[in-house]
Amino acid sequence: MELSKQIEGLLFYKATPVKLTQLQKLFDVNEAQLTAALDTLAQELKDRAVRLTRTEREVQLTTTPTLDELIESVRKDELKRDIGKAGAETLAIILYKEPISRVEIDRIRGVNSAFILRHLMVRGLIERNTEGKRHTFGITPALLAHLGVTHKTELPNHAAVLDQLEKFEHDATDENT
Repeated sequence: MELSKQIEGLLFYKATPVKLTQLQKLFDVNEAQLTAALDTLAQELKDRAVRLTRTEREVQLTTTPTLDELIESVRKDELKRDIGKAGAETLAIILYKEPISRVEIDRIRGVNSAFILRHLMVRGLIERNTEGKRHTFGITPALLAHLGVTHKTELPNHAAVLDQLEKFEHDATDENT
């Protein structure tokens, strides 16, 4: 498969900016080869709904500006809906265990949480931190304001819930050994 198509697939899967150096290493190509593949991909996507957006260090798939109105309409509709049981569960885990990775959230919940995490980020309730190589999730000040607290330790039964989560993780670790 062509390098440009492999890059497109990876960027679609990641749905976040990816460092050019990571792409070079992953695909074992030099800067010129990567640039050529990115140029090809950008040209292929030129008249499509998805575009290749590049900075000096990163590349990402984004939607074309002509879709801004449609996407904003869909985003507003998503924000009107209830976050549901899965959203509340995921949000609670992040509230009490932040910073926490998606893998850790998935392990606690027992299911893939990617869609729920995206939904909570769109609402501005959580944020993804990309410090170092590990991506973690944390709460936002907007969430605390929505809950009517200034710090998560003000949540009802904060210490007891945190103890229960730690006990759950300890018991799960013991079962796996």
